[in-house]
Amino acid sequence: MSIFITKMATWDNNVTSQTNYSNFYCRFEERFKYILLPVSYSLVFVIGLALNATALYVMLFRTKRWKSSTIYMFNLTVCDTLYVLTLPFLIYYYADENDWPFSEPLCKIIRFLFYTNLYGSIMFLCCISLHRFIGVCYPVRSLSWVSARRAKLVSVAVWACVLLCQAPILYFSRTSKSESVRICYDTTSPDLFDDFLLYSSAVSVLMFALPFMVVMVCYGLMVRKLLEPGWASEGGERGGLSARRLKQKSVKMIIVVLATFMICFLPFHLTRSLYYSFRYLRQVDPSQISCKLLEASSVAYKVTRPLASTNSCVDPILYFLAGQNVRSSLTKKIRSTPPSVSQRVTTKL
Repeated sequence: MSIFITKMATWDNNVTSQTNYSNFYCRFEERFKYILLPVSYSLVFVIGLALNATALYVMLFRTKRWKSSTIYMFNLTVCDTLYVLTLPFLIYYYADENDWPFSEPLCKIIRFLFYTNLYGSIMFLCCISLHRFIGVCYPVRSLSWVSARRAKLVSVAVWACVLLCQAPILYFSRTSKSESVRICYDTTSPDLFDDFLLYSSAVSVLMFALPFMVVMVCYGLMVRKLLEPGWASEGGERGGLSARRLKQKSVKMIIVVLATFMICFLPFHLTRSLYYSFRYLRQVDPSQISCKLLEASSVAYKVTRPLASTNSCVDPILYFLAGQNVRSSLTKKIRSTPPSVSQRVTTKL
């Protein structure tokens, strides 16, 4: 049995403490999470670590020439690997029924790494989507726009942005004693919840909603381009074959990335935002939100948390199915175009 604690907006000295408890506090039955979270996180840890370790091995020891797509995939894989490495601590924590046996600084570090790598994955998926969009919709221009050097600079900028935006987690995350157990807050202590709500809302918009919109727009334009009559037959038989291969890889990537966002990230962010909003509204005015409604939103949020973790198992599929030397396909396609265009482009490869 766990207790949800809200901070009272006002204090009436004429009201007894028992009345205050019944008005402002909700008691949740959440024993299901002590099975759901350890089991799901354990599966993600084993499968995600194996897949991402394999992807890292292939990129580091079997890839001779790193291109822009390889650089983005490498950073995405690093995010996922670091993410799954935080899971054993959370597996132990939830299996022990919310009793944190480690220090508060370690609690801060684990929560920081957890969310840093979660949002790092989202940002690099956005970079990969933009890279493929440029390659499909602007194949000739992409040869001058896209380069390994620029991909490295973009990757550094993404890491800097993610680390800066997640730095407040080191402040908000903390531990406290409750009912003979030490809690490592997933959010923050009750007295800081209002500030945390503003911070969490800003991060959700900046590092999830905006990248999600960019991905949706890119894929919408890509699908329209791929469906154009004669797109796969440009450049003769050889160029048409290369274009069809590129189309197949692009379709695979669209399916995998959209599935990742729609299944892993969207439910997690929607249910979390709903739960945080209900929690805030109840502490402002308990009559607006009942305990049952608040508990239902809390259950929904905790059920979708494992979904957010499964992206670490899905992301390597991008590399193994759709991330192989797309630019070489573009090069073959362009080389089959008239000499005046081909000569000008191949000098830039």
